[in-house]
Amino acid sequence: QVQLVESGGGLVRAGGSLRLSCAASGRTDRHYPMGWFRQGPVKEREFVAGISWSAYGTDYADSVKGRFIISRDNGKNMVYRQMNSLKPEDTAVYYCAASATIFYHQLSDFKYWGQGTQVTVSS
Repeated sequence: QVQLVESGGGLVRAGGSLRLSCAASGRTDRHYPMGWFRQGPVKEREFVAGISWSAYGTDYADSVKGRFIISRDNGKNMVYRQMNSLKPEDTAVYYCAASATIFYHQLSDFKYWGQGTQVTVSS
């Protein structure tokens, strides 16, 4: 079992930046690829970014490429996402997730989830 706790959400103006953090605890001795998802109002949960255990591999949704950066610090059991040039359409609850496989590209790859953190972007 892995427990995930997100932090760093909040209210920001369009064009601004936020950095989300995800702290992992529990079976962190296993090598989990990690990811970030989001769920906006009346929307399904969607993939935002993923990163391999080694951090050599990353993947991004087209909507955030060039604006969001995912990273991790395995020594601290942390995953981060830097969000730049935020838009009102980025408003959502953002979830950190750990994959139970070697894959980190889609919802079905992920087994463990955090409780989510709200990000609101005002126009």
